[in-house]
Amino acid sequence: MPRKTLIGTVVCNKMEKTIVVSVTRTHVHPFYGKTIKTTKKYHADDPEGLAGMGDTVEIEECKPLSKMKRFKLIRVLKKDIYTGDIPETPEDVEGAFGGEK
Repeated sequence: MPRKTLIGTVVCNKMEKTIVVSVTRTHVHPFYGKTIKTTKKYHADDPEGLAGMGDTVEIEECKPLSKMKRFKLIRVLKKDIYTGDIPETPEDVEGAFGGEK
């Protein structure tokens, strides 16, 4: 039986060697016929730490690696442009966005 592969967006990468991927799927309600969008989060193994927040990734089903991890990272499809540290002080924010001092 082939392994399930999913494509989603990384919503958390703060753990070591683990990412949380949000996968959205659409389906039609069997009775009402309305299109419904469903989102589910999966914990995936990322041993090299390649994926960052907001990246679009492909994950594949594998044997259970821990209590929550049942998927592993196959590849990063698209890197997010805003990956990195967020400036927190007002001076950093002004400097990052070209504010005058």
